[in-house]
Amino acid sequence: MKYIDWLIQWLENYIRPSVKVRTYERYKLIVEQHIKDKIGGVELSDLSPLVLQSFITELLQSGNKKTGKGLSANSVNAVISVMQGSLKTAHMLGLTKEYMADKLKRPKLTEKPVECFTLAEQKQIEHAIRNGKKDKLYGILLCLFSGLRIGELIALQWSDIDFVKGVLTVSKSCHDGKAGLIIDEPKTATSRRMIPLPKQLLPILRSVKKRSDSSSVVSANGSTISVRSYQRSFELLLKKLKIPHKGFHSLRHTFATRAIECGMDVKTLSEILGHKNPTITLNRYAHSLMEHKADMMNRLGKLL
Repeated sequence: MKYIDWLIQWLENYIRPSVKVRTYERYKLIVEQHIKDKIGGVELSDLSPLVLQSFITELLQSGNKKTGKGLSANSVNAVISVMQGSLKTAHMLGLTKEYMADKLKRPKLTEKPVECFTLAEQKQIEHAIRNGKKDKLYGILLCLFSGLRIGELIALQWSDIDFVKGVLTVSKSCHDGKAGLIIDEPKTATSRRMIPLPKQLLPILRSVKKRSDSSSVVSANGSTISVRSYQRSFELLLKKLKIPHKGFHSLRHTFATRAIECGMDVKTLSEILGHKNPTITLNRYAHSLMEHKADMMNRLGKLL
């Protein structure tokens, strides 16, 4: 059996029934974009560790089909995960004599530098939204003060906000699919969480809700907005304000950075962000934490 024939069976019979739609679509795209044309035609019995490692090396050197350059370590590791998962199942079913994908050497991951907006840029964004006429942009303001991911924001319903207790509940997320917006479970178990909102934000959200003709917090003309469309609206806002481009996720990083600057402890911040554990938060925002510690020490030094 050729590898591609097994991959198709593996995706449909073992992956689709057991994972989120988004995960299945990502695996399928990896197979179609990277594996199919390169080693998909190889017989399962001929997929030696050297064949697989040579394929990985090629991806790192020239795997990006758009630029001809190498794929990032993150992208290559995703390809390796698909190969390992599919070949482990093949071995379990007796389709191969041995499982050889555990011998693959993964490229070393490097933590991307955290990008966030300066306090002046944040104030500029806030002012533009509050003085503008587009209610859908208030979702950006909400992200700045809650650390929501964009998929969590777009999936958010007004019923998820308890205005009496001042608490927002994250119970779902979403992403753009081929047939439209797909509502799914949150990213991880810890992504299900309750976030206390600043009391100053509540009257602003109440006003937006009164004007809204949708059950979704972020909407346009009564309809839910796609993730890509909202990202584009954010990009246009930054361009209009002449603020250097940063991805939408920078709003989440900005929230985390401001929280640290205000003295929030790592464990609390980790729970609000929905990280699996505080170590992830600590590693990601180590620079901001060090700056905060230095600032606290300088304040202490003034007492001398």
